[in-house]
Amino acid sequence: MLGLITNETLKSLHAPLLAQAEVLYDKNRGKVRLVGEVGYRAGSWKRFRRVIMKAEVMAQGTNRRFVVTNLAGEPQALYDFYVQRGGAENRSKDLKNALFADRLSCCSFAANRFRLLLHAAAYLLMHALRRQLAGTELAAAQFDTLRLRLLKVGARVTQSARRVWVHAASSFPHRDIWILLHGRLSQPAPS
Repeated sequence: MLGLITNETLKSLHAPLLAQAEVLYDKNRGKVRLVGEVGYRAGSWKRFRRVIMKAEVMAQGTNRRFVVTNLAGEPQALYDFYVQRGGAENRSKDLKNALFADRLSCCSFAANRFRLLLHAAAYLLMHALRRQLAGTELAAAQFDTLRLRLLKVGARVTQSARRVWVHAASSFPHRDIWILLHGRLSQPAPS
């Protein structure tokens, strides 16, 4: 499934679906989303292909999307499946941008494989950290946000005979979240 850029031909094929969505919006005054399909052949394509069309009307205006596919199934289900790709793209982006997993510049395959393994372990740790932040403002934060706000923080560390103390600045803006996170991580895992 691939998204298509809107052009005049697609707009004209989409017009009846959009008109139907606008009528329903005027009737209900609530957001309306309709999904349909059409056969379409771009100038460079050798044959007609199945295009899923979305018409959305809301207070902010209209929204149209087009997706070409060779999958079988109902247009609504296929479009919903296509929309879910964003989650996978965000996970890849977290791994690449926030955890720098694209830095595999060692000379040997084994060294690069080990670096990627470390990046994957860091991903799992960050995911577990974010899961512990449920109910906070950082519950859905991207990994780079968590790294910058919670991990990349200046602090003074002291060690006594029985404890390790982490002294953050008194003006640390995420102090309450740190304390909550510490409490959650200190609890024994349920059996």
